Amino acid sequence: QVQLVESGGGLVQAGGSLRLSCAASGRTLKTYAMGWFRQAPGKEREFVAVISWSGSNTYHADSVKGRFTISRDNAKNTVYLQMNSLKPEDTAVYYCAAIDTYYSDSYYYTDHNQYDYWGLGTQVTVSS
Repeated sequence: QVQLVESGGGLVQAGGSLRLSCAASGRTLKTYAMGWFRQAPGKEREFVAVISWSGSNTYHADSVKGRFTISRDNAKNTVYLQMNSLKPEDTAVYYCAAIDTYYSDSYYYTDHNQYDYWGLGTQVTVSS
């Protein structure tokens, strides 16, 4: 069992930056690809970014490419989402999720139904 806890959300002005963290407990994240998703009020959960278990492969949604960067530190059992040049349309609850890839370096997991574990989310609000 893996427990995930997101942190780092908050209120920021457009153009600003935030760094989200997702800390895991219960077992190592070392075999898990990790994803970030977001959900705005009245909208479906949306894929943001994913990183392979080793950190060597990443994929970002077109809507955040060039502004957001996913990374991980397996020694700290933590995944990060650096968000720069934030826009009001980035406002959402951000969730991290884990999928066990059993040391495969697969990373193209963009469907939220593929994931095994989820955190409770952290709110990001971007004011114009």
